[in-house]
Amino acid sequence: MRQHLTRRARDERGLSFVFVGLGFTAFVAATTLAIDVGMFMGARSQAQNSADAGALAGATALAVNSFTDHTASGPAIESALTAARANKVIGQVVSVGAADVEFLTNPAGLQNRVKVTVYRTNARSNSVPTLMGQLFGVARVDVLATATAEASPANAETCVKPFTIPDKWIEKQDPGGWAPDSTFDLYDNKGNTLANPDVYVGPDDAQNYTGYNADRDKGLEITLKANNSTNITSSFYNPYDLPGSVGASDYRNNIATCNSALIHPGDTLPPENGNMVGPTKQGMADLIALDPDAYWDSTCNCVQGSNYPAGRSPRIVVIPVYDPVAYANGAQHGKNITLTFTNFLGFFLEPLTGAGEVKGRVTPVAGLVDGNAGPAPAAAFPYVIRLVQ
Repeated sequence: MRQHLTRRARDERGLSFVFVGLGFTAFVAATTLAIDVGMFMGARSQAQNSADAGALAGATALAVNSFTDHTASGPAIESALTAARANKVIGQVVSVGAADVEFLTNPAGLQNRVKVTVYRTNARSNSVPTLMGQLFGVARVDVLATATAEASPANAETCVKPFTIPDKWIEKQDPGGWAPDSTFDLYDNKGNTLANPDVYVGPDDAQNYTGYNADRDKGLEITLKANNSTNITSSFYNPYDLPGSVGASDYRNNIATCNSALIHPGDTLPPENGNMVGPTKQGMADLIALDPDAYWDSTCNCVQGSNYPAGRSPRIVVIPVYDPVAYANGAQHGKNITLTFTNFLGFFLEPLTGAGEVKGRVTPVAGLVDGNAGPAPAAAFPYVIRLVQ
């Protein structure tokens, strides 16, 4: 018996089952822990998607609706919150409120950035539960993400219409200030500089720029009229030749459709010779017919009734605006007129009147970033929405 017990004590048969059992337990634990880690990585990625979506939506609302309305019920915050909450993290809506949306300035000093932070944390009572972590005393983990988007100034446009109007200026001759029928005056009828000339500052100087502003001028109605003189009047348009185009047929087609040529601030293009009143009205009528039910709603100061997504109506066109000083220095001194573009204008076309007048409303418009061109003017009218952080 004693020998039998000794032999049993020294017998190692079956010990492998112990090691296999322990190894299997460790394997299951590691596998389950890997599931936890994978879930956390997925949660982090989803949280980042949520923050990105919120920041991009907020920046878009800044550009399209209002750069100045930072209230909790304003379009920027509401858009940011709606977009962020629409992107769930592990099947649950993130915690994000108005206080989690911040408005930041870019390096040029423009407050055109939106920062959004989303949470699934213990402090917000919505932290992410673990699987294997609970065996190690970690029942839940915190996941949060932040993103910053910017309504960046654009340095290029495409589908630009082949006529241009002067950029806005500070009106010194009329006590009532600038109006859609104001005339830009630098010189008297003898070519001498006026004692108190009108003032134009271009968009490179963001703090002093006198031109059109997408926020301030949104909804401003302008009646476009053919310019039959050398006068620089706010609503008088000058036809010009887009690259590769010339003549009335090309001109009308460039209004009715999209000319893909890239146009930049600082470009100077030749005026179109001849009377383009008829082709202008015909091209405009073609555009209006593409989205006949769209209209400008003064209540929301926006386009309603369109058959296209918001901001995509073909009746929202891009018009370049030219430097009135360069024009005046040419035309007033017997030289050829100079159409040097300084910025662009978003313009919603209203129905043509019986007199055939072309009216429209100033509206925000998206632009492009051309990596082969120079930097965008600091106060560029068109915007590009992009993540910066």
